[in-house]
Amino acid sequence: MRVLLTGGSGKAGHHVAHHLRDAGHVVTNVDRVPLGLDGVTDLDVELTDLGQLVSVLRMPADLAELDTDVAPGYDAVVHLAAIPRIGLRPDNETYANNVLTTWNVLEAAALLEVPKVVFASSETTYGICFAKGERRPEYLPVDEEHPTVPEDAYATSKVANEVTARSVQARTGADVYGLRINNVIEPHEYAELFPAFLEDPTLRRRNIFAYIDARDLAHAVERCLLTDGLGYEVFNIANPDHSVAAPTSELVARFYDDVPLRREMGETETFYAIDKARRMLGYDPQHSWRDVLDDPRAG
Repeated sequence: MRVLLTGGSGKAGHHVAHHLRDAGHVVTNVDRVPLGLDGVTDLDVELTDLGQLVSVLRMPADLAELDTDVAPGYDAVVHLAAIPRIGLRPDNETYANNVLTTWNVLEAAALLEVPKVVFASSETTYGICFAKGERRPEYLPVDEEHPTVPEDAYATSKVANEVTARSVQARTGADVYGLRINNVIEPHEYAELFPAFLEDPTLRRRNIFAYIDARDLAHAVERCLLTDGLGYEVFNIANPDHSVAAPTSELVARFYDDVPLRREMGETETFYAIDKARRMLGYDPQHSWRDVLDDPRAG
């Protein structure tokens, strides 16, 4: 497929770019910082300018196409670019940037009749990650039907983007899939970060004790590209296990004693339910911190 990827130089994005390129897709990376990856074209684009996005979607994917009969255009847009959390820019800038750039991506794709858009939403939409003080889920595991009522600028921008995406899909009939991505972990971060998480699970409370390996996120993106006909959908994207050593029963007793459990859960099963992505996308994450670190409770 011919894929326009925004934010492909970022923490998650460069793993997605590598994965899609290696899978044989033609990838154009739209980012203010070039990725410099062989086989991927870098374009410096101002995403707050709708005209620039429309122009990019009409351009050849690379200069080699000038010697072919391939018509300009893209099969899909994968939109990952954003100010990635609160606390990096003023709140009004975070909200305005994330909402406008997503509107522009969706509107440009609609104008150019791109048949599929995959966009990054967030675990934060459930209102837990960046809440003032402690907020508990309304039930466990947290699935896509859980209310999305955040308090912060970043998560609110993601909820607004989901509304925009649903609106554009209703207008165009294209496939528009939103990924509610959990805390992204790169492979080298297991050794750097997880020993502290295994020692003190409270460090992971705001992430509902979940995580997503960047390589499995890239796999989820490709499954979206290869799955047609769903219309508008959102999917939780996480790994199937907790990011801490404590088992489910202990975490429930310590942190969620008054939170209803909607079904029985495995002793290492994530509270951030990924059943829908497994069922509808064929999402099948393969990586875990347990592949790198010893579980202190094993044996």
